[in-house]
Amino acid sequence: MNVGEVAALAGVTVRTLHHYDRIGLLSPSGRTAAGYRRYSAADLDRLHQVLLYRELGFPLEEVATLLDDPSADPAEHLRRQHRLLRDRLERTQAMVAAVEKEMEARQMGISLTPQERFEVFGEHDPEQYEAEVQERWGDTDAYRESSRRSAAYTKEDWVRIKAEGEDLMERMAAALRAGVAPDSAQAMDLAEEHRQQITGNFYDCPPEMHAALGRMYVEDERFTATYENVAPGLAQWVSTAVQANAARQG
Repeated sequence: MNVGEVAALAGVTVRTLHHYDRIGLLSPSGRTAAGYRRYSAADLDRLHQVLLYRELGFPLEEVATLLDDPSADPAEHLRRQHRLLRDRLERTQAMVAAVEKEMEARQMGISLTPQERFEVFGEHDPEQYEAEVQERWGDTDAYRESSRRSAAYTKEDWVRIKAEGEDLMERMAAALRAGVAPDSAQAMDLAEEHRQQITGNFYDCPPEMHAALGRMYVEDERFTATYENVAPGLAQWVSTAVQANAARQG
């Protein structure tokens, strides 16, 4: 193949091939009678190796050293390149995942840095179920209002909201342990405080919507686990209190 054909096949410029020839990195095996470069199959194989190492970030001098190493056979080059490409793939996948999480955070409206999100939420990832949330409630006014408010919250706002929620959950757990009936006035008052927290921090949550949330606390094992990790039986207790309060409000 002549130099133009090789350049077109490899996706490089003729000037690049000329440069590789000048520095001895890739010299064509033959010349025509007029002195034009002619590349063999072996030359193309070497060019393939050169381009792979260049893609991996090796300088030309190091590429030449690697390819001209008498102790390295073609299989060794492939193994090295495969290992390096796998390493790059893992790094790239990690970068893609980080970018996607940041995109989800911005879409969700949580405008915190990754460090701030970790400081506020710890191991709990508030974006973990965002795709499901969007699918179920993305078209609702409540979701749009929550996204709008969340976008304006600072780290200090999230710390306050999280502390308020944890304090209320602990008081609910204390009531459960004390034997307070979930349909009692005390339990319903705690449920009403929960509803007001949602309304005050995220979206308007009328009693009927709150009742639906209460049912989810026992119907969705992920919600159930959140409450059960605080106190056994708390998910059912809160669900009953929320629905009793909704009936009282109605």
